[in-house]
Amino acid sequence: MTPEAWLTVAILAATFAALLATKLPPVTVFLGALTLCITFRLAPLDRSLAGFANSGVLTIGALFMVAAGMYSTGAITLLSERFIGRPKSMLAAQLKILGPVTIGSAFLNNTPLVAMMIPVIRDLCKSTGLDKSKLYIPLSFASILGGTCTLIGTATNLIIAGLVVDAIASGAAANATLREIQLFDPSLVAAPAALLGLVLLMATSRWLLRSKAPQESAEVARRCYGAEFVIPDGSPLVGKSLEAAGFAEPVGFEILELIRADGSSAGLDAGTRLVVGDVIAVSADVDSLGSLWTMNGLAPLHTMHPMESARHDHQLVEAVISPSSQAVGRTISEFPLPESPYKLSLVAVSRDGRPVGGRIQDVRVEPGDVAVLEVDDSFFYVNRGETELSLVRPVPGHRMRRWHRAATASLITAAMITAAAMGWMSMLNAALLATGLMLLTGCLTLRVAARSIDYGTLGVLAAAIGVAAAVSESGLAAVIAGGLTRLGAGDPLAALAVVFLGRVVMTNLITNAASAVFMFPIALSIADQLGVSFMPFAIALMTGTVGAAITPAAYQTNLMVYEPGDYSFMDFVKMGVPLTLLVGAVTLLLTPWIFPF
Repeated sequence: MTPEAWLTVAILAATFAALLATKLPPVTVFLGALTLCITFRLAPLDRSLAGFANSGVLTIGALFMVAAGMYSTGAITLLSERFIGRPKSMLAAQLKILGPVTIGSAFLNNTPLVAMMIPVIRDLCKSTGLDKSKLYIPLSFASILGGTCTLIGTATNLIIAGLVVDAIASGAAANATLREIQLFDPSLVAAPAALLGLVLLMATSRWLLRSKAPQESAEVARRCYGAEFVIPDGSPLVGKSLEAAGFAEPVGFEILELIRADGSSAGLDAGTRLVVGDVIAVSADVDSLGSLWTMNGLAPLHTMHPMESARHDHQLVEAVISPSSQAVGRTISEFPLPESPYKLSLVAVSRDGRPVGGRIQDVRVEPGDVAVLEVDDSFFYVNRGETELSLVRPVPGHRMRRWHRAATASLITAAMITAAAMGWMSMLNAALLATGLMLLTGCLTLRVAARSIDYGTLGVLAAAIGVAAAVSESGLAAVIAGGLTRLGAGDPLAALAVVFLGRVVMTNLITNAASAVFMFPIALSIADQLGVSFMPFAIALMTGTVGAAITPAAYQTNLMVYEPGDYSFMDFVKMGVPLTLLVGAVTLLLTPWIFPF
C-alpha cells in the first residue's frame, strides 16, 4: 500500500478508537478525522468538503424542520395515538412501531419516516416509562431492512439497477448474464431477511441494549406540585376511559382525585369515563406537569386573568411568591384581584417541595410558595420589577401545540412524500418546499425551525463523506478491492459471500451509496470471469445495505437516533453485527435458489 493508504488506515483506526474509548461528541471526532485528512491532503479539498454541500445532508436538515412542524402542530401525536396508542410492554411497542416502519420504508424514503418517529418514541417513553434505548436503534435498523425490500425502497437499490442498465447498454460483461432488475426482485430475498431481522431485533434488544443509569436530578426537578386540570367543552378526551386517555397507569405523576362538575368524586378505575367539566387533581414533577399541560384536551382549572393571545403562544414558568406580594394571605379562589396587572393561569402549586393539601382553590398563599404559571410574553414586561414574583424562570422543553394546524401539517407532509416517491422532484426539493409551506401556513415558526435542526448529526454526516473521499483517493479502496477479487475467484457461492462481505466492509468505510458504486464493477468482473449470472450478485449488493447497521456513521438514520437514544458506538456494533450476519446467511441461502447462477 502507498503511504497515503497507510495514513488513512491510521486515521480510521484513531477515529473508531476515539468513538469507543472517549466521551467526545461524535461530531468532534469526525471533524477531527476530516481535519487530518485535509491536513495530509489525502483527497482534493473540494472532495473533502463535498459533504457540507451534499444533497443528502441538506435533505436531512430540511426533514428535521418538517418533523418539527408535524410535532409542533400535534399531528405526530394524533397519528401515534391512533395507530400506536399506549403499549404497556416493550414487545407491544416494538410490534406496533417496527412493523409499519419496515413496510413504509419499502416504498417511501426512510429518512422522513425516522425523523417523524423520533419525537413519537420520545413522548411514548415519557408517558409509559418504556426504555427509549430499546426502541431507537431498532427503529433505524427496521427502516434499513425495509428499504432493501424493493427497488424504490432506497436510493442505493436504484443506483445498482441503473448501473445494471448501463452495463447492458455498454456490453460491459461478455460472459455474465445481465437483465434489468424489476420492482419486486429484491423482495424475494430481502423480505424474508427483513422479517427474520425484526424477530432478531425484538428478541435481542432487551439484552444487548442496556438501559443507561439514571442521572441525578437537580433539586428543582425533584420538587413535586399539586395541579388541577379541567376537561373543557369540545375536548377529544370526552367519552374516553381513564385507560384510553393514558391515566390508568400514569408515569411521572399520580392522579389524586377525579372530581365531577357537581363536586362529587368519581372512581379512579380504568373504565371510568371522562365528561365535560371533570377536574383531574394530580401530583407531578415539573417535567410531567409540562407534558400534562401540553396534552390535547386538558386546560388549567384556575385562570387568574384571561390572556388575549392564542394558547400556542403561551409558555410555562416557575415563580416564587415574594414576601411583598399582594397575593400573600389570600386564597386562590379570591383571584383575580381587581388591581392585579397579571394575565395568567395557575397550573400548579408546591410548598416546601411537596404538593399542597386539599383543593387548590382553598389554598392560602404564603411567601416562598412555588407556582407554575401559564403566561404570554406580556407577563415578563409586567413582572420586570419582581415585586410580586421572584426567581421567575421558564420551564424548558414544553410548548403548547398548534392543534388547529395539525391537518394542514399532515397534508403538507403527505404531499412531500408523494412528490418524492413519484419522482416529480428530488427529496431535497420536496422537503424544502414542505418547510416553506409549514412556515407560510403557521404550522412552524422560524425560531422552532432553527432550533429543530440537529447540527451535530449533520456535521458528522458531512465529515464522514469527506473521510470517505480520503479512503478512495488514497488508494485504500483499491487495495481492498484487489483482495476481495482474489478471495472470490473460483467458486460462485464463495464469490457471492465475498461480494456481500465487501459491500458491508466498504459501507462502513465510505458512504452507503458510494460503496454500492465501488463494489458494482468488482462484482460484475467476478461474475464475468466465472461465466455466471450477475443477478445473484446484484441482490447481494442490495441486501448488503444492512451492513450500514454496524456503525453509526454508516447510515443517516443511525446518526439521527444516536443522540436521542443516548447510545455509545458499541451499541450499534452489538446490534448490527448479528443482524448483518443473519441477513448475509439468508442472502447466501436464498439467492442462488431463487436466482440461479
